[in-house]
Amino acid sequence: MKILYLDYNGVLHDAKVIRNRQRGLYIATPDRVFFEWMPILEELLAPYPDVKIVLSTSWVRALGFDATRHELSVPLQERVIGSTFHHPKLTPSEFDTMPRGMQVWRDVERRKPTSWLALDDDAFGWPAACRNRLLETKGNLGLSDPATQDELKKMLAAL
Repeated sequence: MKILYLDYNGVLHDAKVIRNRQRGLYIATPDRVFFEWMPILEELLAPYPDVKIVLSTSWVRALGFDATRHELSVPLQERVIGSTFHHPKLTPSEFDTMPRGMQVWRDVERRKPTSWLALDDDAFGWPAACRNRLLETKGNLGLSDPATQDELKKMLAAL
C-alpha cells in the first residue's frame, strides 16, 4: 500500500485558518478560499491511482472524520482510507500533545505501508529518520507553489 499523509491548512489552501465559535472556520488572509489548491493535488495524483490518502489534518479532531473527508472532491474522497487520529492505542489527550510528525509516524508504524510520503506545512517534531518523506509546503502558497509541485511529482514517482 502507498500512502499520502495529507494536511489541509497550508497545503490545499492558505494556512491562516481561524476557528471562531460565531463565525466557524474562516481564512484570515484576504481573497483566499478553502481548498483552492485541491485541483492541483487531484491532477498530480491522477497518474497514481494506487496512492491512498490518510488525513493528518487537525480538521479531523475538530470536525470529525466524515465531515473532514467530505470537504474533499469525490476523486480525493475515494482515496481516503483513514486518519492519523484514529489510532487504537492512543487516547485523544496523548494524540493532542504529540507533534504532527509523531502522529504520522505512529500511523506508519501501525499501517505498515510499502511506501509513503506526507504533505504538511509544519515540520516541527518530525522524526529525523522519516524527515525525507515530508514535503514541507509554504503555508501561504501550499500546492500553488510550482517548486512544491515539482518536488511532489518526484516524490510520487519514487513511491
